[in-house]
Amino acid sequence: MTADIDDELRVACWNVEKNGHGGHRGAGGDRRAIAHELLADIRPHIVLRQELTGAAADGSRALYEEAARLGGLTAFMAPATPESPNATGVMVDPVLFEIVSSHDQVTGMWHPVCNPVVRLKGTRKPVSLASVHLSSWDPVQRASEARRLTFLANGGRSAIFGGDMNSYPHRHATETVALPDWEAVRTSDPLHYEHRTIERGGQRVSDTIPDEVFTASGIFTDLAHHAGTVLKQPDALKGSASLWRTDQGIRSRIDRMYCTPDLAAALLSLEVVADGEVAEASDHALLVARFSLAKVRQVLTPAR
Repeated sequence: MTADIDDELRVACWNVEKNGHGGHRGAGGDRRAIAHELLADIRPHIVLRQELTGAAADGSRALYEEAARLGGLTAFMAPATPESPNATGVMVDPVLFEIVSSHDQVTGMWHPVCNPVVRLKGTRKPVSLASVHLSSWDPVQRASEARRLTFLANGGRSAIFGGDMNSYPHRHATETVALPDWEAVRTSDPLHYEHRTIERGGQRVSDTIPDEVFTASGIFTDLAHHAGTVLKQPDALKGSASLWRTDQGIRSRIDRMYCTPDLAAALLSLEVVADGEVAEASDHALLVARFSLAKVRQVLTPAR
């Protein structure tokens, strides 16, 4: 893989349901192949993956197959747990980036966070990358996990992370997709109702706490919100899941990408790809963030 002359840094984020294992909507056993083709077409420099189910088997063969299919990316994967086999992973273009360190953030996380730290070649300031999959069943756990993730910005570090947040954006006035009708969901899927709502003011409402933790104090920038409001790209605020189910309310923006505010200034676009073959491959949309590579270089090369 070579650095592109179009001055884009492309970051893809995708929860490929059970890593493409098992059929759905006629895709059969080809879901992994479909997902790989779609990602390869983007020519990503960074990939944040969730649900790398079974990818650690046989010496992580499936992980390295995917990384090779995407142009020879360098692959990292956090461990699965007894509670969930759905590991998180990060893949990085070795032509653009050198690896500084690699961490698996396990403490307090339902899914351990895959957290390599990289440096864009020719710059000085490293970037902490993370693939995140917050708890699907416990709002209290999600709130704790979100606060744990604020460490990514410790010491003024730059960071890019994303994943399946299993929760909702908190700035409702600027969203283009309504929050779920929880009274209807309570009837159709009472477990989902319990897993995704919190109590506020004596009412059950959508859990927006992780997004509040990330963005309310300005620690991180929600890339879709920035694209939709600052860059005037309303399609960036489209819902991402579920692409398959209809009993859990309308499609919601539960898959999100964030970065530290310094890097947000370099964002060119945030695309939510949710139709066609994406819906054959997974129940989650594919997110693609495009940054100006030149502006990212400027941010990561601070004055001495």
